Amino acid sequence: MHPGNDCQNAVAYLAPRAMSSPGRRHRPCHPFSTPALIVRRIADLPVIGIDLSATNLQFGVVDGDNAIIGRAQAKTEVSRGQDHVIANVCRGVREACDAAGVALDGIGAIGVAAAGAIDMPRGVVLTAPNLHWKDMPLRDILARELGRPVTVDNDVNGAVWGEYKLGAARGRHDVLGVWVGTGIGGGLVLDGSLHRGDFFTAGEIGNTVIDPAGEPGQRTVEDLCSRRAMKRVLGATITTAEIARAYADDDPATCEVVNQSADLLGIAIANWVTVLSLGTVILGGGMTEALGEPYLARIRESFDRDVFPDELRACELLMTTLRADAGLLGAALLARVLPDAR
Repeated sequence: MHPGNDCQNAVAYLAPRAMSSPGRRHRPCHPFSTPALIVRRIADLPVIGIDLSATNLQFGVVDGDNAIIGRAQAKTEVSRGQDHVIANVCRGVREACDAAGVALDGIGAIGVAAAGAIDMPRGVVLTAPNLHWKDMPLRDILARELGRPVTVDNDVNGAVWGEYKLGAARGRHDVLGVWVGTGIGGGLVLDGSLHRGDFFTAGEIGNTVIDPAGEPGQRTVEDLCSRRAMKRVLGATITTAEIARAYADDDPATCEVVNQSADLLGIAIANWVTVLSLGTVILGGGMTEALGEPYLARIRESFDRDVFPDELRACELLMTTLRADAGLLGAALLARVLPDAR
């Protein structure tokens, strides 16, 4: 293969030998197990990172130095259906290319960080309650529509990987990422690699139960700590900015709701750090970023009360530094090493 001839020749194919693991007997049958993924290493071509949440779409054309050279954004508009969301994604990709002055066929690959449980080798969204998707073959749909190689991973996997490589978690070893927005997602870096687990869905902190006595819809971390949970009490029409402003102004009703959310989230994070003995937790997402350091400090207080042993109070709880760019930059980084399970 001679690099520089054309777009295809900028792609190198590596096929590591499959590794057997007798202790992992319950892994679902996929074309390749995680240790045996065929990967393509995209050379110095620009790639596109997409942060696909239930509320917003963020697009970035990212060059070989991990600089964003073209952007686009849009509302996801989940209520208008799956086909409409896909059309919004495809339009955003083309708009980002236009902004960067790069033709779509000059893009090496596209990475998507999507909200939901993802079977990453197959590029399938297994379930995404906030997107109303189930068994959605997102990778294959976008690859067909856009004519570029596509990889799909969980949105917070993308965000925490972005922070690990380029942001607040640079130089750290083991990291938990917790993103608070419409819902709550999580991602894990262990021993310097994204940890997905046998079923590729590791890190789903938002779907862990924190109140087993709660009514349906009021039991999990996401049920009780997300923006949706706050709006359930404060009013369906209240915006993130309005919640943040009222919290900063010490509005009693808002402080009660936000502080309860922070206290419960601190307990959940303490549980994960206790189990995994982690040294770093990164918090991000639209709600976290809007509420800022007072919200993080409240989470910290709750965390310190419940983490075990006391030595784990040395764990750092840090605010995202990449902020809204974390997901798209992480997705772009993941796009440069594409699993090909076809």
